[in-house]
Amino acid sequence: MITFTVALLLLLIGYFTYGRVVERIFRPDANRKTPAVTKADGVDFLPLPTWKIFMIQFLNIAGLGPIFGAIMGAQFGTASYLWIVFGTIFAGAVHDFFSGALSIRHGGESLPELVGRFLGAKTKNVMCVFTIILMILVGAVFVSGPAELLAGMTPDYMNGIFWMIVIFLYYILATLLPIDKVIGRIYPLFAFALLFMAVGILVMLYWNHPELPEMWNGLGTKYEASPIFPMMFISIACGAISGFHATQSPLMARCLVNEKYCRPVFYGAMVTEGIVALIWAAAATYFFHDNGIVDAETGIPYSGAKVATMISKEWLGTFGSILAILGIVAAPITSGDTALRSARLIVADFFRIEQKTIWKRLFVSIPIFLVTMGILFYSLNDADGFKIIWRYFAWCNQTLAIFTLWAITVYMVVERKAYIVALIPALFMTCVCTTYILMAPEGFALSNWLAYIMGGVFTILSLILFIVWYNKRKAYEKI
Repeated sequence: MITFTVALLLLLIGYFTYGRVVERIFRPDANRKTPAVTKADGVDFLPLPTWKIFMIQFLNIAGLGPIFGAIMGAQFGTASYLWIVFGTIFAGAVHDFFSGALSIRHGGESLPELVGRFLGAKTKNVMCVFTIILMILVGAVFVSGPAELLAGMTPDYMNGIFWMIVIFLYYILATLLPIDKVIGRIYPLFAFALLFMAVGILVMLYWNHPELPEMWNGLGTKYEASPIFPMMFISIACGAISGFHATQSPLMARCLVNEKYCRPVFYGAMVTEGIVALIWAAAATYFFHDNGIVDAETGIPYSGAKVATMISKEWLGTFGSILAILGIVAAPITSGDTALRSARLIVADFFRIEQKTIWKRLFVSIPIFLVTMGILFYSLNDADGFKIIWRYFAWCNQTLAIFTLWAITVYMVVERKAYIVALIPALFMTCVCTTYILMAPEGFALSNWLAYIMGGVFTILSLILFIVWYNKRKAYEKI
């Protein structure tokens, strides 16, 4: 418990120390009018209370990651604690803060618009397509998980397909209606359920005081044969850093009424998610210690959903487990709906289609809905369909973080700010994603050492290109 407790304290300290450093680098202007005021349209640009924006942002970015990802990442042992802590403080929270803060500074621009602003028009076009694909994958992926959980809690006639249809109908409403009609009203309740679950598990961790592994006994564990690098850094995404978050921060940037709230909303929501991920990683470590990673009766490996459900029922009782499972179900659903909403806004921004009129929102959304349903149909009719979609989603998600971090780095150089806070995580994530796609079965399936070498070389080349660009810019400024 010592390693876990220290990790928990470091996350809290990180918010009040490094979070303030990042805030000072950006220099929020409390007197500057935000897009929520200057572009108010009653649909997407709409002032909301700060506490509600925090709850929505937290739930938007949570998804399955800080629970299921942390549970699966816990199989790597205490190394997962380190990644959650340092990834959250120095990478994920920086990534989320600047993607939201820069959106506010530039009229509520969506992620592809921001990336294109700093990395060029061609990159913007690539990012637009890449981001829409990711949003659609998120929408599809985050239907299956909660549908499976709900099917296990309801009568047989309410099977997985039934719940998929119900969830998707909700997605359509949440994508089309003004943000305060559905999202602004129910998200705070779901966020409460998710936070209650995390706090409940945290209390039971200290109440039961299980024998958790300590860092000085080794970073790895017998439960996971895959190499820690890069696999763990892909498995634990939303609990440390996730490119998906950069697509969600602009949604809340369009609702924030003052720049001074960027740190509590964007940096704070990521730290809160890191705490949730850390709690679940610790609980899962205890679970795997007692049960292994394979169900002894069926011989089937435990899924994240099953582990989360069993821990909630065992530790929180009937009422607590209902709220906990509600949080587990709500988290992915409330990321899926805002993912499709983000896709609508990205397409609308790219083609300059105003979204105040309902039929124009519908015009943009129908193709997005059809493609998402097509992916869902594919996953249902292929035994490994969902697994394949999830793997590509995981890699695309972290690759999106690379683009965002490099755009933030360029912004900081241009504005003569301390760009090192974005450059280091940009290089690290470049190495992670490159190595992963070279090594992974769904990628090039190269040997581990060859993937390590090539990933390292690609990262060094990225640094060299940055240095060349940086020096050219400095030389140009002197002219």
